[in-house]
Amino acid sequence: MIMMNDVIEYLDQLIPNPVCELEFHKDYELLMAVMLSAQTTDKRVNMVTKVLFQKYPSLASLEQAPLKEIMDIIKSIGTYHKKASNIKLIAASLLKDQNGVVPNDRTYLESLPGVGRKTTNVVLSILYNVPCIAVDTHVSRVSKRLGFAKENDDVLIIEKKLMKKIPKNQWNKMHHQLVLFGRYYCKAQSPECESCHLQSICNYNQKKK
Repeated sequence: MIMMNDVIEYLDQLIPNPVCELEFHKDYELLMAVMLSAQTTDKRVNMVTKVLFQKYPSLASLEQAPLKEIMDIIKSIGTYHKKASNIKLIAASLLKDQNGVVPNDRTYLESLPGVGRKTTNVVLSILYNVPCIAVDTHVSRVSKRLGFAKENDDVLIIEKKLMKKIPKNQWNKMHHQLVLFGRYYCKAQSPECESCHLQSICNYNQKKK
């Protein structure tokens, strides 16, 4: 039976200093970048936000920016029509309701367009060090392969199961480790099972054999 301590120890060796790979300089840039990252890669998001935030360097300029111009900048990522609209609406809401500051307020953040529980967890974890585990496709895949979750579990169920198994003081670090492990090692296609120290206790690897 796989033990979470084995996973924690291995990920601490493999990815000792995990960080979010989305690039940002302001709190709202992180919020928008995580929102944009749905159904695309962090690398792609970083490419478009570099242009977007340079052209529109404030919430006010983003709110006033022509929707078509935002769409043109971010059109290389998925569902860019909706995401462009979300950018303007988020900018307007933060200016109107929060004096331009991303608050430590889960209820408010989850009320913003395009911002769900996963995005909120990432933002609160990074900006305010709130203990959170955000379940994206990588975390979901790794959790199921290692047997911490069942194949039909949704993201909320997976989050709750991981919160029970991982010590609370390690949630933030472990979240980033699981993301990076899934992104670069336990990949959706061609996972690096042969070099993985968890292969002997991995359900996915056992089934493959």
